[in-house]
Amino acid sequence: MMEQIKIIAMRIKEIREIFDIDVSTLAKQLNVSIDTYKSYEAGEVDIPVSFLYAFANRFNIQLTDLLTGDQPKLRIYSLVRKGHGVKVERRKEYEYESLAYNFSDKKAEPFLVTVEPKDDNGTISFNTHPGQEFNYVIEGTLKVIINEKEIILKEGDSLYFDATYKHAMRAVGGKRARFLAIII
Repeated sequence: MMEQIKIIAMRIKEIREIFDIDVSTLAKQLNVSIDTYKSYEAGEVDIPVSFLYAFANRFNIQLTDLLTGDQPKLRIYSLVRKGHGVKVERRKEYEYESLAYNFSDKKAEPFLVTVEPKDDNGTISFNTHPGQEFNYVIEGTLKVIINEKEIILKEGDSLYFDATYKHAMRAVGGKRARFLAIII
């Protein structure tokens, strides 16, 4: 996983340099501290999907460009067979699988997200990003916290929300949860 982070970090640095933007300016534009930005660009820490999404939006590039280094080329449709999406392990307990990585000029980013169960007393990481998000639970039970409101989702439940509010997800019941997340 660290190798994948280093490769993504290298792409981030390269894009910033191509656009001739200094670290402090870009960190401010992306609402992260300079030290946090530097650690992402150096590949020293895990890079949150929300940061990658904001970075891609800032430079008007596809998220796939950052994740794979390949520019999406498909324009009519994109078929991704079961288990063949681009996997991005963001944290130990989260795995994102991009389900439309090869489609160009997407209006939304669909992911299959797998969340491993975690001790309820552990810290939960909150996230924000531009746009809206739709989640549909495929397997397990998911606790979603949006702006301090806790919501329990079970298989077949869905939730649509403004992603600019802080939000987090956690598998509950001692089993993993899988859900379709569409970032719009």
